[in-house]
Amino acid sequence: MIKLNKFSTRAPKGLKKKKIKKKTKEIAKKIGELSRIYEADKSHALLVVFQGMDSSGKDGTTREVFKYVSPSIACAYSFKKPTPLEMSHDFLWRVHKIVPAKGQIRIFNRSHYEDVLIQRVHHWINDEKVDQRIASINNFERLLKQDNNTKILKFYLHLSHEKQKEKLQERKDLLEKNWKHNPGDWEESKLWEQYIDAYENVLNKCEIAWHIIPADQRWYRNYYVAKIVLHALEKMKLQYPKLEE
Repeated sequence: MIKLNKFSTRAPKGLKKKKIKKKTKEIAKKIGELSRIYEADKSHALLVVFQGMDSSGKDGTTREVFKYVSPSIACAYSFKKPTPLEMSHDFLWRVHKIVPAKGQIRIFNRSHYEDVLIQRVHHWINDEKVDQRIASINNFERLLKQDNNTKILKFYLHLSHEKQKEKLQERKDLLEKNWKHNPGDWEESKLWEQYIDAYENVLNKCEIAWHIIPADQRWYRNYYVAKIVLHALEKMKLQYPKLEE
């Protein structure tokens, strides 16, 4: 049973920030190199899911980990409030049409999991509907894996409430971050415990396991995620295709 209060939101003691940032850059370059073979190989699809509280660093992690990957290979998609058209379909309709093809990487900044998180917290759906949707998500992800050889990496960016408040305040205080400020984020922050309960429910019921990433320090968060992405690409044993005789 996963309980998030058992996981640290900070880097292990003794790690050197400067050294880790250097390693992260080296790993990101390797990801970039492998991504070119990955695109040519076209035997796998890669879906990367980032979930976390507001200001947990989903955008920043995406930029650092995939900074050396061509935009023709990796594309980030941010899920917003469903449109009336999307609401007239099943909740996975808008997701399925943008999952990666073989040779592509799709990065979800928030994802189909919003439909069992924010909707549960605000009581827009009941617990029975939550369980039904989690079962549908498990089936959906199994389909992607089995039918299109999709590797799914799911990251929960584990931020402390104290750090979130600090980062939300920065959006008000720093000119270069003012554009990110949303008064609604402060209202959602008041529901912290409810969101933790919703995330724990998801983390414990998903068939494909989540990586819980300490997110209070962006340098360690980026390093941790980059290592996992690189390992996933290396395990694919990618090769450039040869010309046929």
